[in-house]
Amino acid sequence: MVAWEMRFRAARVSLPDWAEDAPDRALFVSNATGTYELYAWDRATGEQRQVTDRPNGTTDGVLSPDGEWIWWFDDTDGDEFGIWRRQPFGGRTSGSVDEPAAPGLAPSYPAGLALGRDGRTAVVGRSTDEEGTTLHLVRTGEDPVEIYRHRESAGVGDLSHDGSLLAIEHTEHGDAMHSSLRVLRPDGTAVAELDDTEGGTVELGLEVLGFAPVDGDTRLLIGHQRQGRWEPLVWDVATGEQTDLALELPGDVAAEWYPDGSALLVSHSFEARSELFRYDFAGRALTELSTPPGTVSGATARPDGSVEYLWSSAAEPPAVRSTTGRAVLDPPGMRAPASVPVEDVWVEGPGGRVHALVQKPAGASGPLPTVFDIHGGPTWHDSDAFAAAPAAWVDHGYAVVRINYRGSTGYGREWTDALKHRVGLIELEDISAVREWAVSSGLADPERLVLTGGSWGGYLTLLGLGVQPELWTVGIAAVPVADYVTAYHDEMEALKAMDRTLLGGTPEEVPERFEASSPLTYVDAVKVPVYISAGVNDPRCPIRQIENYVDRLAVRGAVHEVYRYDAGHGSLVVDERIKQVRLELEFAARHVGGAR
Repeated sequence: MVAWEMRFRAARVSLPDWAEDAPDRALFVSNATGTYELYAWDRATGEQRQVTDRPNGTTDGVLSPDGEWIWWFDDTDGDEFGIWRRQPFGGRTSGSVDEPAAPGLAPSYPAGLALGRDGRTAVVGRSTDEEGTTLHLVRTGEDPVEIYRHRESAGVGDLSHDGSLLAIEHTEHGDAMHSSLRVLRPDGTAVAELDDTEGGTVELGLEVLGFAPVDGDTRLLIGHQRQGRWEPLVWDVATGEQTDLALELPGDVAAEWYPDGSALLVSHSFEARSELFRYDFAGRALTELSTPPGTVSGATARPDGSVEYLWSSAAEPPAVRSTTGRAVLDPPGMRAPASVPVEDVWVEGPGGRVHALVQKPAGASGPLPTVFDIHGGPTWHDSDAFAAAPAAWVDHGYAVVRINYRGSTGYGREWTDALKHRVGLIELEDISAVREWAVSSGLADPERLVLTGGSWGGYLTLLGLGVQPELWTVGIAAVPVADYVTAYHDEMEALKAMDRTLLGGTPEEVPERFEASSPLTYVDAVKVPVYISAGVNDPRCPIRQIENYVDRLAVRGAVHEVYRYDAGHGSLVVDERIKQVRLELEFAARHVGGAR
């Protein structure tokens, strides 16, 4: 088996989630069977048990605080539309099936979930095109009770430790990029409100990080953007008092409570890398926790005060580690081969310095065939973390350049919010600036340049091929937005809200903006071979709008290939993912060629 395939087949696990009142009971995701599924883990005995088994995999699951139940989301082949089911932690009885966890609630897109410590209470968030967002209080043996409804997007944040308060995020003001907060009682009556305004409008985001894990404690940990980046503060929802932690870290900061409520586990993300700290309320002391250079993808504080975290770097595969130095969870099966480290590059762009991460084959010198691998989101970022697909390109002799364009997170609020109204075009300006550097520096061969990405990265790929037709040799787009107007009408409601925020309205209200930002507008200018992969059940980048784009390519005989697969916005099946990467590599080899 070749190295690049081994990276996909290698055993992977997520950071285990554990039950608040039964910390030896845990839940994690693994690809042990060749499909990503949920697994229960009894840490006291070491026993592990597969919980779900579906053809297209399962990753959305929650363990109840008492450790008795595993909730998991049951959709149809990746369409993200379905219901929550639940299974006893010890497993179902022979011949039985997992029961609906919230009987009486019709299928929907999920909009958050919070489970109460009493073992019988939950708050279930739902989203549909017809209803907008609804939140329901669900108690075992009782009919669900609607406690919130609004046309704009919203989501469940957290239940207080004693179940008397519920924090939600909402965008009733119409800005889907910047949520406001509301605290409700279980009957739906409002207790407290918080929004952050600048210039009289809601422009700064807020997020729920969690209630203090102590009965009767009304402190809510939240994230805010008042200093131009994400930072935590403690909001006492009973008194209204807000305590800014004044951590003075340069990047985005998130936090969660230690189990006794005396301290916070702080995660700091800055310039594509991350680190962990402990913040003690007594003395307001911030202490760094030792982690290797790279990226911490998730972390949790255990009752004994130790911290478990999922770590990787571009060169080193992911592993679940502990500050105690003990192994946490070592999955069976092969370990992924290492790859090469990233190099940091900063390029002057029209909106400021653009950060790019560069990988190239060991010992190789340019100019090289180069892949510009564009991340999705757009509110996301590439980091110094292990990724099998870029490593596969490197194995085949390509340099790989990943770009944190305007719209990316981790570089301040202004950088993230900069793409509004000129959606797609802003990002392409930054991508073009990095391309110019890559060619002028001697890294990239200008005749062998691949523009590629998935989701928003796939959108930017198709847009770039039309707007910048002279800059690229080939385009490879996975699950892209291709026809923005049709995509808007067919996509899930939460994404409609995001598009209205990004573009300033609907296609009927601002048609010129949708036209300027749609790859379909520029499809006749595309000069290079195009490869597109699409999930036929994708609710985020639906298939019909991709077919519209492909039809336009076909009418004029443009060189293109399309691969359609029976899943949603990506695949959780390892063999399917390997097949997709192989098809991409083979397409590039035919039209670009590998290293000379």
